[in-house]
Amino acid sequence: MTDSSITFIGGGNMAACLIEGLLAKGHSPQSIRVSDINSGARKKIENMFQVTAMSDNVVASKDADIIILAVKPQTLGEVAKELAPQLRSHSLIVSIAAGISVRQIVRYVGKSASIVRAMPNTPAVVLSGATGLYANPKVLPSQKTAVEKIFSAVGYACWVEDESHIDAITAVSGSAPAYFLLIFETMHCVARELGLPETLALGLIKQTAYGTAKLAQSSSLAIDELRRQVTSPGGTTEAAVKAFQDGGIEDLFRKAMTDAVKRSQEISFDQPV
Repeated sequence: MTDSSITFIGGGNMAACLIEGLLAKGHSPQSIRVSDINSGARKKIENMFQVTAMSDNVVASKDADIIILAVKPQTLGEVAKELAPQLRSHSLIVSIAAGISVRQIVRYVGKSASIVRAMPNTPAVVLSGATGLYANPKVLPSQKTAVEKIFSAVGYACWVEDESHIDAITAVSGSAPAYFLLIFETMHCVARELGLPETLALGLIKQTAYGTAKLAQSSSLAIDELRRQVTSPGGTTEAAVKAFQDGGIEDLFRKAMTDAVKRSQEISFDQPV
């Protein structure tokens, strides 16, 4: 089976990790093109992956099966309008720009366009990402399969039927690496206050986080039941968990995640249509 021809508009970190994942899964580098205005980014992409990189978005995307818009939300409109006149009936637009709705992209590229919104997260850089995907009605089953292949190459990918769920995914996984890293940062600080050497403390925190994620992935228990299973009554863990609960950790997370959803929606409203 011939690989889909894929063009990345924007050669930043997310494009690089997606390319790396695709090549690791056997996708042909000859089927991948990248466009970026930055010569340093182009050279880096070419040297790392032996794919074609150029500065002209229109030339790069000519006849591509899949065009991935890996650009900032504030520049997506300009880029999409530039590409619109040459889009073919088989072309699929995939946007990873946070907060930009399908309705807005349609205004840029036309009502007949096949469009997928993707919300990946930064662990995709180490091929352990999580990506939420939404397709408009124009997207064919074969195109959905091709898109899922791209994002599954860098971790876990799932589809949602309601576009509003992409904003929720932004809060649940898109922004979530920062939540966990903030927890790491706080634990590291307290561990040093408790007298542990800095390197030792950080090593313990990272390995515990890794092991806990692996435990949760491999267990058939519900998360709340698994947490109770590792919390001995009257023990040290119960004391720590009680302190979190008494301090209102659930309400704090609720506010943080709903604020992330709100900001994703605001980004959409901020963009011209």
